[in-house]
Amino acid sequence: MERFFPETQATWVALQDLPNKAFVCGYCTISVSSIRGNKLANTGSAQIGAVYIRPNCGGPVFFDAKRVQYPSPALGASVQHVPEPLNALYDEARRCTAQNCFTAAVLVCRKILMHIAVEESAEEGLNFLQYVNYLSDNGYLPPNGKHWVDHIRKKGNEANHEIVLMSATDARLLLTFVEMLLRFVYEFQI
Repeated sequence: MERFFPETQATWVALQDLPNKAFVCGYCTISVSSIRGNKLANTGSAQIGAVYIRPNCGGPVFFDAKRVQYPSPALGASVQHVPEPLNALYDEARRCTAQNCFTAAVLVCRKILMHIAVEESAEEGLNFLQYVNYLSDNGYLPPNGKHWVDHIRKKGNEANHEIVLMSATDARLLLTFVEMLLRFVYEFQI
């Protein structure tokens, strides 16, 4: 069965064998290889994208004409002993990266700093710099970690107050810093 999309001049072709594709599943984050799926072909029947069916979990993973994967695996890793809703906020930042929403991920990373400070007894209603200083002044940053938090603050401010889009590299770096901060404050202190 074929379906035609006139606005793109592309057609979805029935479930079939496709060229082998190795990828990390955006659903279960396991490295897999698949040959089954639906080809997205242009009118000349050249493949311009595909939905590969994940062999174990059965999840559909789409690759567009630029070979961008949807959903892609979320950046970062889970961290133990992080209180809710702070953990939910961290997971939200990670899920943003899986959908290539990098500006949103950077903004959530910025917000996480405020939440950590309040979770660790800072007063609510402070300005953002006061939250950053609270974390620094009260020993919630690792040695030489002030530059991490300052980078998160600056990139978050750039994403929030300027007309600029954040990149995958920006989101990856900030999530790495946030993950390490969460590990330092919650996982390594238990």
